[in-house]
Parts: sequence; structure tokens; C-alpha cells
Amino acid sequence: MRALSRYFAIALTCLSLFVSMAWAQGAQEPDYDAWRKVVDRATEAIDNDRASEAAMDTLREQLVGWRDTFNSESSRTRISVSTLEAQLNRLGPVPEGGEADDIADERRQLQLDLSSAQAPVRRAELASSEAEQLIRSIDVLLRGRQAAMLLELGPIPLNPQLWWPALDQVLDTFRVVALEFQSGWRHERQSHELRHSLPTMLFYLAISFVLLSRGTKWTDAALNLVMRQRPELSAMRWVFAFLLSYGQVVLPMLGVFAFSKAVYATDLPGLRGDVILANLPIMTFELLTARWLGERVFSRVEHPLLSLNLTAADKAKGRRASVGLGAILALSTMLQQLSRYENWTAGTEAVVFCLFTIAAGLFLSRLAILVSRHARTMRKEEDAPLSAVGQLIYMLSRYMILVSIAGTLLSLGGLTRGASYIVFSSVRSVFLVAFLLVAQRVIQKIFAALSGRDSDDEGSLGSVLTGVALSILSLPVFALCWGAQITHLRQGWEALTTGFAFGDLVLAPKTILLLIIVYAIGHTITRLIQSFLRDNVLPKTRLDVGGQTAVVSGAGYVGIFLAALVALSVAGINLSNIALFAGALSVGIGFGLQTIVSNFVSGIILLIERPVSEGDWIEVNGQMGYVRDISVRATRIETFDRTDVVVPNSDLVSNTVTNYTRGNTVGRVIVPVGVAYGTDTRWVEGILREIAEAHPMVLANPGPAVVFQGFGADSLDFEIRAILRDVNWVLTVKSDMNHEIARRFAEEGIEIPFAQRDVWLRNPEVLQSDAPKSPETAAALPKGQDIPSPTPPDFEDLDADGDADGGDAR
Repeated sequence: MRALSRYFAIALTCLSLFVSMAWAQGAQEPDYDAWRKVVDRATEAIDNDRASEAAMDTLREQLVGWRDTFNSESSRTRISVSTLEAQLNRLGPVPEGGEADDIADERRQLQLDLSSAQAPVRRAELASSEAEQLIRSIDVLLRGRQAAMLLELGPIPLNPQLWWPALDQVLDTFRVVALEFQSGWRHERQSHELRHSLPTMLFYLAISFVLLSRGTKWTDAALNLVMRQRPELSAMRWVFAFLLSYGQVVLPMLGVFAFSKAVYATDLPGLRGDVILANLPIMTFELLTARWLGERVFSRVEHPLLSLNLTAADKAKGRRASVGLGAILALSTMLQQLSRYENWTAGTEAVVFCLFTIAAGLFLSRLAILVSRHARTMRKEEDAPLSAVGQLIYMLSRYMILVSIAGTLLSLGGLTRGASYIVFSSVRSVFLVAFLLVAQRVIQKIFAALSGRDSDDEGSLGSVLTGVALSILSLPVFALCWGAQITHLRQGWEALTTGFAFGDLVLAPKTILLLIIVYAIGHTITRLIQSFLRDNVLPKTRLDVGGQTAVVSGAGYVGIFLAALVALSVAGINLSNIALFAGALSVGIGFGLQTIVSNFVSGIILLIERPVSEGDWIEVNGQMGYVRDISVRATRIETFDRTDVVVPNSDLVSNTVTNYTRGNTVGRVIVPVGVAYGTDTRWVEGILREIAEAHPMVLANPGPAVVFQGFGADSLDFEIRAILRDVNWVLTVKSDMNHEIARRFAEEGIEIPFAQRDVWLRNPEVLQSDAPKSPETAAALPKGQDIPSPTPPDFEDLDADGDADGGDAR
């Protein structure tokens, strides 16, 4: 039977190997000959460093494609390698006494197949590593070029000899654009092809004219209508108004697209006109977005989305500065593309972009002044420091001023490219920050609408977390603002999704997300099971309250532990890989966490043995109260003063604990009382017994007892000792009996004495004012002076024995 199962396992293994090999043969292997040609071309381009940036980008894209191909090939062929390795592991090591011939032949064949299967995996991995190295070399080369270009010292723009040639070259560029349109017009008119495209052109021109001329007015009219109907907008209406306001960007953008479509339909634009039309949507977006952000941040309405502590005149300046920055940004985008196509001279670029950099710096500094003025007002009190948000806004304004000054100085000094890069990248970043602030306010309005609130001044936790997530998602956009390439962002995203390796442990965002989701599901199921046990199952059993609490808590611990294990397994994390972390954790437990572990183990012991349960009246370490909660680390006790005392679980296990209500609530009350000497003791005993037996909380079996304790210093001492059905009422019962004792003793004329003390003086003769003068005393006094009258002793001067002179009391 064992041999049959072994042959069956070998058959299945061979079948799986055949399927994997057939799948591998069906897949197309990489063309390594073509790859060697790409490698040679890339190596030559990197060594010579003469290829343009466009050529380098194209070459880099090819290398990335080859790297992905090799990674796919390695993953594909690794399946067969894993299958063969699993088969060898199934066979195990060779026994010391040898093994059967068929097993030995099978082992040798598997080893040969494994060697053959590992060859393509290693080849693909080597090729992938080579591609990765070439990609890094190209990136280093391009970054070096960009840094050299930005730090390159060009002509000084202040040189007047550069001004007129720069103006002529710029005008020549636009004259050539106009000539291209004229040439296209003549060609279209002569070939009679214009009439075929005329209807399409007119259609798109009509749409463009309507959207460009009326789109913004329609949006403003709709906004005014919404704002006029209800000045104090609700949260949902604020969201609607925000979405409606974005029509100021969308509708004109659609008009620009329609205009480009109309011009392209005529085939009139030439090469340079095509450059302008290709960048026209980007220019329009930059201009309209700047204007839209200016209207949102420096709003002119009475109840704005963002409340700035500025005057109406300052807000108008802010709106004009935003539009100015947008216009300069749009024009600079177009001129940068034209300068690359026309190969402007260094002098022309220095003059043109110096003017744009200085103008952008002036508008940026004006915005910085307004932002700084608002930041200074963000104080709760006049002399109080700025809040965290106020400090960030103030630092942003300082940065804007610094960029304006540095960009102007660098541009005038000849570093025109570096200055324009810093200034325009900062302008785009400032606009992005403004958009994030507006978006955060809209998010607060959305959460306020979902919760049914009209006020969102403080914001909810959900809105704050959503804002943080939005800021994190905007990081790639910030990178694009500062010149990052799409390929770099794609590469970073691939590295992020692939994960980071820590030895054999690989952590990827999808792994972490899957881990969190599975654990959250397991935690939720555990809580549901605990609720079902607590509310539906355990109340129907014979377990007491403490036992039910212990079962519910134990189920929670087990469920959370299982949820963590299942989450780790589903996420693909091998538990053996965290052995190193477990060893480090054990060292930490041995040194710094031993108290916490001791309390945790003590909590488990309390839940299992249950010497203390929730609701018990206990006394530990001088603290007395009711047990309200037993957690993993400590137990919470509510004292009779309604204060919570947190007692470590180790104290409940190692120290002496008095549990007054363990098992049942029956307990004893002792009421002491004293009567005056001379009272009939049997009479007093009968009265006290009647009082005890009459109280409803006193058990009849065993009945109460009255004890004659003895002869006290001031009274005859008695005690009522009775068993109560509920010891929690001990103070109330004691108070009731004292009231009844006072009433019955008053009726019967029994005296309850108070403490009495007799004071004996050692020399009582000094208290006599008319004591005779002895001859010795009279001789010791000066002539003519009598013996002074004695003064009664002050009881404050008596010592502990009641003696004024320190003697013994007699």
C-alpha cells in the first residue's frame, strides 16, 4: 500500500512537470540576440554621451520593456524550478543505509531536470540585472545633464547688446508662424479643399465661440443664484457650489479644444503652429486654474469657502496676482517649446526668460505678502503664538518671498535657466498647495453633510484622514511640478508595488493592505462571537457572571490570535521569517517588558481560576471597592468614593486579597455599643437581640447573637453579631441598628456613657490661696515682699499623664 501511494505521488509529480514544461514551451522566450543589439547601442550612447534627451528617453523606454520581459520570463520558468525543488524535498535526504534503485534513479533524474530548468531562470535574471544597470546609468546621465544645464552660466541679460537681437528673433518666430498659416490658406484655396472642411471648421468654431464667450458668465450666474438664495449655505450646498464653480475651468477648456479642432480641420497650421496648438490646452489650463484658485482663495463673496482675514482691496490684489501668475506661466510654457524648436540663441533665451522670471517673482512676492498678513492674524489671542497651521502658512509666505528674490538675482546674474526652473516650479507648487487647501475645505463640507451638520469649523476625524490621504496622493504631482518624468514616477510606483525586501521577507503595499483587511475581518468576527456568547449562549448556562466574563474574554484572546495568524498566512508572510523578530522580542521581554508580561500572565490566571470576578467586593493593598473590569494588564476597582483604582494583575495574584462577595453575598455585621456601669446586663442583652431580629436583612438561621464583650474603661461593652443576606448592605444595616438602639435606650432610660477621666494633683496645697507662710519661705524673700498667690495650672500645660509638673498621676 505504501509503495502504491509512492508511485501515485511520482505519477502526479511527472504530470505536473509535463504540464509546466508544456506551458513553458508554449510561451515565447525572449530574443537574446536582439537584446544584445540593444545593449550595445545603449552602452555606446552612454559612453559617448552625445545622444539627445529625446533619444535617451526612447532608449530608456526600450530598456524598461526588456527588463519587464526578463522578469516575466524569470517568473514563468521559476514555476518549473519550484515544482522540481518540491519533488526533491519530498524525497528527502538520502538514507545512511542507501535507498532503492528506482528512488535513486528518480532522484538523479529530478536533479538533472532541476539543473536544466534553472538555466533559463539564471539567464533571465542576469539579463534583467543588466537592463536595470543600464537604466540607472541613463538616469544618472540625464540627471547630470539637467543639473549642468541649470547651473550653466549664460549671458548676462542686463547687457543691452542682447536686447534687440532677442526681440528680432522672437518676432521672426511669430512671423514664420503667420507665414505658415498664409501658405496653408493659399494651398487650401487653390486646391479647393477648404470648402470640404469648412462645415466642420464652422461647427467647431461656433462651439468654441459660445463656450469661450458665455461659459464663464453662465457659471458665474449660476453661482450668484445659489449664493443669493441662501447666504448661510449648508454643507451639501457648499459642495454643489464648489463643483459648479469648476465650470469656470471646464467650459473654457472645452472651447479651446473645439478651437484647436477647428484649426486642425483646415490643415492650415504648419510645424510651428502645430507646436502652439499642441501646447494651447496646457496654457489654457494653467491660466484658468490660476484664475479659479484666485477666486476660491481670495473670494469676493460674503461667505467664502476659505475665510481669509483680509480686506476687500487685499483680496482683489490677490486675485489679480493669481491671474498674472497664470498668464506668465502659460506664456513661458509656450515660449519654452518654441525656443527648443527654433533653437534660440543663449542671449535670446536669457533676455526672454529673465523678463518672465522677474515678472513671476513680483507677482509671487505680492501673494506672499498677502498670505503672510493673513497668517499673522491666525492667533487665538493677541499675544499668543501662531497655531501649527498658521506657522506653516507663514513659512510658506517666507519661502515665496525667498524664491522671488533668489530667482530675480540668479536670473540677472546669468543663471537664467536655473532661476526660471526654481521660480516656475515654485509657482506650480504654490498653486497645488492652494488647490489642496480648497479641496480640504470641500472634504470637510462633505463630511459635515454626511453627518447632518451645517458647521464644520473643527472638522471630523474622517475629513482629516481624507485630507492627509489627498496630500500623500499629490506627491507625484509635486514631483511633476519640479521636472520629474512620467517614466521615473512609473518606475517608483513599480518599486513601491513590488515591495521592499528585508532578508527573505518582502513587504509590499498590497501585502500590508491585505493583512489589514483580513485582520479587520477576523477582529470583527471575534467581536460578533463574543457578543453572541455574552448575550445569547452564556446567560442560558449555569455559569456565574464571573465565569461568563472569563469565557468571553478568553474567546476574544483566542480569536484575535487566530485572526493575526490567518492574516499573516493569507498575506503570504512566512511565519518562519519572523523568527528573528521573535528572538529580539524575547530579549526585550527579558529586560524591559517583564512587568508587562507578568501582568498579562496574571490576567490569564485571573480569568482561568477566577478568584476575583467582575462585581466582587474586594480589598487589596488597602483599597476597597467593586471590581468593574479585568483587562489584560490591570484590573479596575471602583471604590465607595466613586473613584477608579487601577491595580496591576500581578498584585491580585501575589498579594493577599480579601473578597467579601466571592461565591455568595452572605456576610456578617458587627455593631458595638456601650452602656453605663450599674445597668442590668441581661436587660440590655434582650433589647439588643430584639433590635437585631427585627431587621429584615438579618438572617433567622443562623440567628443573631449578642455578646457581652467585657468591662471597659468607661462602659459595659456589648456587640450585636448578625449574618446578613447581602453583605453589600452592611453599612446601611449598621446605621439602622444604631438608630434603633438610640431610640430604645432613650425609651428604657439606659444611659450610653461618654468617656470620663479623673485628674489627681501631686501637690494640691499649692492651690490654696490662704496657705500659711513658712519661716523658710519668708526668709528667702526680699524684705517687705509677700509670697505670691498660686496660679491654677493651665490644662494646656499638662503632660500626657495629666500632671502639670511632669509627675505621675495618682
